[in-house]
Amino acid sequence: MATEGLITLRSAFGPEETMKRLEAEVSAKGLTVFAHIDHAAGAAAVGLPLRPTDLLIFGNAKGGTPLMQAAQTIGIDLPLKALVWQDAAGVTFLSYNDPHFLALRHGLDDGSKATIEALSGALKAISEKAAKAP
Repeated sequence: MATEGLITLRSAFGPEETMKRLEAEVSAKGLTVFAHIDHAAGAAAVGLPLRPTDLLIFGNAKGGTPLMQAAQTIGIDLPLKALVWQDAAGVTFLSYNDPHFLALRHGLDDGSKATIEALSGALKAISEKAAKAP
């Protein structure tokens, strides 16, 4: 199930609880939630089945703007996104883009290293709190 540039954690919770925990952690870190997209609801609206698949789009300008100043194309991958989804066996996962992969994809140099490290650490902490049992 490995996809280049994607970090995926197995959640100890169902999709709804994982998303609730994710949104709470994002807010607790002072980040803005820009959108919550329920792909399964969209699929159901057109009569198509889709297991739980929820996307959260979040971030803040203080963290993202310096990256876009270094390489505007990274704006296609910002704000940050996290996907909560359930596989065919009923297991819930949380996936997000690896900031190091995004830096490589957009050709960011060492001048952005500290920001990428901070984003990576924050995403890891947020995701682990959302997906792992206390």
